[in-house]
Amino acid sequence: MSGNTSGMIDTGTDQLLGHIADGVATFTLNRPERRNALTEEMLQALGRVLADAEVNDDIGCVVLTGAGGAFCSGGDVKGMAGVDGRSGERLAYDSRVHRQRVSHRATSGKLWEMPKPTIAALPGAAAGAGFSIALACDLRYASSDAIMTTAFAKVGFAGDYGGTWFLTRLVGAAKARELYYFSDRLDAAQAEHLGLLNAVFPAETLMDEVMDRARRLADGPRVAYRFMKENLNRAVSGDLMDCLDLEASHHNHTGTTEDHKEAALAFVEKRTPIFKGR
Repeated sequence: MSGNTSGMIDTGTDQLLGHIADGVATFTLNRPERRNALTEEMLQALGRVLADAEVNDDIGCVVLTGAGGAFCSGGDVKGMAGVDGRSGERLAYDSRVHRQRVSHRATSGKLWEMPKPTIAALPGAAAGAGFSIALACDLRYASSDAIMTTAFAKVGFAGDYGGTWFLTRLVGAAKARELYYFSDRLDAAQAEHLGLLNAVFPAETLMDEVMDRARRLADGPRVAYRFMKENLNRAVSGDLMDCLDLEASHHNHTGTTEDHKEAALAFVEKRTPIFKGR
């Protein structure tokens, strides 16, 4: 079921661009002169648009990418020095921690938890918090000249935006520790070999490939995807028996949907099903 809405999405800032078409919402980090380094303004906007996308029935898939040949170089250290963007005053330590916790949940947390497929399209470098946010997405596709790095050790940071959690589950504890401790750069081929990327494409065809997959997801059985994503997320962090019970409940529930009945009929009639998201 593709959404009927198309056009620009007002993000409230030029630092984040938004567009919706064919049931796909695409958000572009837009500070190409700084390799899309994150600012408080950009992160607040990203949190807002992701919250809206989660409950917008015209959107079946979310794509996050970056402008100017990079994905995101991480936090803008100069612009994120613990200063209140509204008053210009330096924030107290507890306030800084609380605001970052809120930002973590609204961005990486939302990409991970929202009941819709999320895709990171990496035209180039993903470093630090930018790498973490890419890891929060369900799927990652990159251009052949992209690089990925935790980067935090290079600047004396422990890491944020969920990277330690996501990376450990994707590559295992020992490799995640190595990537964090040494902050080595991974090229696209290495990242794909480790399972950090789902596929690598030439730079000129990356977005075409990503959007083809995003539209397929937006046209797919959205109710099934919702429960499928919850099952998969629980499989990462939950107990096996809890996951088995959850699958039983979700599998039977999706068997009652119009989408399932349409798919079964289409199978018998040897045609492509038309999903309606209910």
